[in-house]
Amino acid sequence: MKLKITQAELIMAFFKKNPKRDIPHPEIVDWVTTEWKKRTDAVFRNPDRGIRKLAQEGQLIKIAKGVYRYDPDFVIKSDLKNFTSAQKKIILARDNYRCVICGSGKMDGVELQVDHIKAKDFGGEATLENGQTLCAQHNLEKKKNKQTETGKKMFIRLYELAKSINDIETQKFCADILMVFEKNGVNGHIEWKK
Repeated sequence: MKLKITQAELIMAFFKKNPKRDIPHPEIVDWVTTEWKKRTDAVFRNPDRGIRKLAQEGQLIKIAKGVYRYDPDFVIKSDLKNFTSAQKKIILARDNYRCVICGSGKMDGVELQVDHIKAKDFGGEATLENGQTLCAQHNLEKKKNKQTETGKKMFIRLYELAKSINDIETQKFCADILMVFEKNGVNGHIEWKK
């Protein structure tokens, strides 16, 4: 009896036929969806998620937005990169079951997720110190933006709010942090109006 190939295995089969080549997302998706249909007579659902997951696991290298590479010399072992159920429980409890950015929790009707502070794509490990509780919205925003962009934008919003209510102490706190971003040239494209 011949075993069926999984969708992840099919994606990797494509990359292994094209090692050490930067491959744009549409080329990957076109091939895997067509090949999956040929082999299984079924529709390949959400190839984007499969590709991203393989990159997060260290099987693929994300070169740029929508561009991936397979390099057999640089495959990362990722056994310890995902949080265990026990770690998630500890992180959620430590953060009082609330998003560390906006303070929303399940009682407010939001979905909570345990997130890597330093993203897995950048080598972030699954440790309690590298874990944080985020609401689904802020986790998506963090993934959509570079991770430091989310932090800078959060402090700009807090600075503006403190300014609008004349909270000098919070304004100074945020200004000090935002100056660190500027001093180190981090996310200079995000404008902060002092």
